[in-house]
Amino acid sequence: MEEGGDGCQKHSITPYEEALDALSSLITKRSRADKSNKGDRFDILFDYMKILDLEEPISQMKVIHVAGTKGKGSTCVFAESILRNCGFHTGLFTSPHLIDVRERFRLDGVDICEEKFLAYFWWCYDRLKENTNEDVPMPTYFRFLALLAFKIFAAEQVDVAILEVGLGGKFDATNVVQAPIVCGISSLGYDHMEILGNTLGEIAGEKAGIFKHGVPAITVPQPDEAMHVLEEKASQLGVNLQVAPPLVADLLNGVKLGLEGEHQYLNAGLAVALCSTWLQRTGHLEATYLEQTSSLPAQFIKGLTAASLQGRAQIVPDRHIDIENPGDLVFYLDGAHSPESMEVCSGWFSLAIKEDSQQPLNYLPQDNSISSHELIQRHPGKRSRKNSAQILLFNCMSVRDPQLLLPRLMKTCASHGVHFKKALFVPNTSLSYKLGSHASPPTDSQVDLSWQFNLQGVWENLMQGSKGDAKSTDAACEEVKDDTALPTKICENSAVFSSLPLAIKWLRDTVQRNQSIRYQVLVTGSLHLVGDVLKLVKK
Repeated sequence: MEEGGDGCQKHSITPYEEALDALSSLITKRSRADKSNKGDRFDILFDYMKILDLEEPISQMKVIHVAGTKGKGSTCVFAESILRNCGFHTGLFTSPHLIDVRERFRLDGVDICEEKFLAYFWWCYDRLKENTNEDVPMPTYFRFLALLAFKIFAAEQVDVAILEVGLGGKFDATNVVQAPIVCGISSLGYDHMEILGNTLGEIAGEKAGIFKHGVPAITVPQPDEAMHVLEEKASQLGVNLQVAPPLVADLLNGVKLGLEGEHQYLNAGLAVALCSTWLQRTGHLEATYLEQTSSLPAQFIKGLTAASLQGRAQIVPDRHIDIENPGDLVFYLDGAHSPESMEVCSGWFSLAIKEDSQQPLNYLPQDNSISSHELIQRHPGKRSRKNSAQILLFNCMSVRDPQLLLPRLMKTCASHGVHFKKALFVPNTSLSYKLGSHASPPTDSQVDLSWQFNLQGVWENLMQGSKGDAKSTDAACEEVKDDTALPTKICENSAVFSSLPLAIKWLRDTVQRNQSIRYQVLVTGSLHLVGDVLKLVKK
């Protein structure tokens, strides 16, 4: 800390925070739903590549490029883990990050260190600052991050660069790669429709924008409408398009996938096919494992079982409650934000809490984070005497439709006999225009809770409908002041809080007041919300 001119203590900015401030300056206030955003001067990316001397390095890079609506991040993580376990020096670029922007750049499975990040960041940033102008302005946030990834992977001389498309495909910054080794398309569904189109066919067309002439592409089983478009685009470009079947669990020799959930067998199958094709096309493999008929190499199995990804089917006990018994408040985190992934997430949560209730969580894992199958392997003979209550902690971006997400979530949980005692709605803590731990959260007067009240209204109507209760939702709600003196709406089945820390405080207070109950909190609807919760709970 240092003293300011007024005698007050002033936070001294670290070199890393200084870089995050510079990166924040590239975030446009424009919403991603802005129609003018679509394909916004895609060709300018090639100007940036020239400025950064990246044309030759990118053309030499042995890339696996993956687009899709759901599972593209998981597919990339599986593929990276497989090839790393095969002995290759790997680079992985994914988005978004949950806690720290360095999560987006993994070298050999580990987030890039601060020292390297700063060196590469300023090299790119300063060169662009010196060489951009009105015609070629500074790149926007995601485009800069993609260019930075290319710089990092080129300088670190990775054997393979695995790139997850940020949004869409055709106009995504990662699509400057002209000659990948293989392309992948994970499951397609309805998401980012404000940009990508209103039909599965239109969405598939955008994703197929990563196909390159003569470069093999692999997808998973898709709805007919989407598959038809993928096949048509592949045919136009002379692309050999194959469909990878879901991985057969028996091929793992009794071990489990590193990522939780039945849907991950679909992503794992795609990753195995992508890696097999990559190995074959780079001269490292004669046979292919696309058929998966008999067995997988040991390195593939190790890669699939060792893969890890934060914020997807992740279970984190809250260590701030009571060190003796961290199982009284457990967060189940999954960044699902499309109707299909919401259904998968709800199914995972419903099964995970049933497994977890089979034994008391009277231990604290070292990393404060566990998967549900690890939970039941500890103390399998014991039974918990506590009753459990389920709470939903939810937010989603305003471009999503809560009328599609929340009914799917409630219905899927109810089909498993899971009913939420309360749903909590909060704004995201992360500021879309500021990064870093020193970035101040918005002041009370800046918090607009209208979207959260909207979400609450949808939930209350659903709850009243499920109970067959015709009374007005508003009649069952009251406005109260929270700790910040902001009006907060508390209803029979839900509550809106003006900030995430206040919602977490309410949960912790509730646990202290009701020590005979174990609280199981499903956090979903937004990866940003999941990241915000992880920051608070894992501190």
